[in-house]
Amino acid sequence: MSSREMVIDLVNKLPEEVSLAEIAREVELLAGIEKARWQARRGEGIPAEDARKLVDSWASK
Repeated sequence: MSSREMVIDLVNKLPEEVSLAEIAREVELLAGIEKARWQARRGEGIPAEDARKLVDSWASK
Protein backbone atom coordinates (compact mmCIF):
# COMPACT_ATOMS: atom_id res chain seq x y z
CA MET A 1 0.00 0.00 0.00
CA SER A 2 1.40 3.40 -0.93
CA SER A 3 1.78 6.24 1.55
CA ARG A 4 -1.06 8.09 -0.16
CA GLU A 5 -3.33 5.07 0.10
CA MET A 6 -2.49 4.65 3.80
CA VAL A 7 -3.40 8.28 4.53
CA ILE A 8 -6.65 8.05 2.57
CA ASP A 9 -7.56 4.88 4.47
CA LEU A 10 -6.71 6.55 7.78
CA VAL A 11 -8.78 9.66 7.04
CA ASN A 12 -11.74 7.54 5.91
CA LYS A 13 -11.72 5.75 9.28
CA LEU A 14 -11.78 8.96 11.33
CA PRO A 15 -15.06 10.46 12.56
CA GLU A 16 -16.62 13.21 10.44
CA GLU A 17 -16.17 15.86 13.14
CA VAL A 18 -12.43 15.33 13.61
CA SER A 19 -10.35 18.51 13.49
CA LEU A 20 -7.64 19.21 10.96
CA ALA A 21 -5.11 19.30 13.81
CA GLU A 22 -6.15 15.80 14.91
CA ILE A 23 -5.87 14.54 11.33
CA ALA A 24 -2.35 15.98 11.17
CA ARG A 25 -1.42 14.23 14.45
CA GLU A 26 -2.77 10.92 13.16
CA VAL A 27 -0.83 11.25 9.89
CA GLU A 28 2.34 12.12 11.82
CA LEU A 29 1.85 9.05 14.02
CA LEU A 30 1.34 6.86 10.95
CA ALA A 31 4.53 8.28 9.40
CA GLY A 32 6.47 7.53 12.58
CA ILE A 33 5.21 3.96 12.65
CA GLU A 34 6.13 3.44 9.01
CA LYS A 35 9.61 4.87 9.64
CA ALA A 36 10.09 2.52 12.60
CA ARG A 37 9.00 -0.47 10.49
CA TRP A 38 11.44 0.53 7.75
CA GLN A 39 14.26 0.86 10.29
CA ALA A 40 13.42 -2.51 11.83
CA ARG A 41 13.53 -4.19 8.42
CA ARG A 42 17.00 -2.73 7.91
CA GLY A 43 18.13 -3.91 11.35
CA GLU A 44 18.41 -0.38 12.69
CA GLY A 45 17.11 0.91 15.99
CA ILE A 46 17.30 -0.72 19.39
CA PRO A 47 16.07 -4.09 20.66
CA ALA A 48 12.52 -4.20 22.04
CA GLU A 49 13.71 -4.99 25.57
CA ASP A 50 15.93 -1.89 25.59
CA ALA A 51 13.00 0.19 24.35
CA ARG A 52 10.80 -1.17 27.15
CA LYS A 53 13.42 -0.16 29.71
CA LEU A 54 13.53 3.35 28.25
CA VAL A 55 9.75 3.68 28.43
CA ASP A 56 9.72 2.36 31.99
CA SER A 57 12.36 4.90 33.00
CA TRP A 58 10.37 7.74 31.38
CA ALA A 59 7.15 6.62 33.06
CA SER A 60 8.75 6.56 36.51
CA LYS A 61 9.77 10.24 36.33
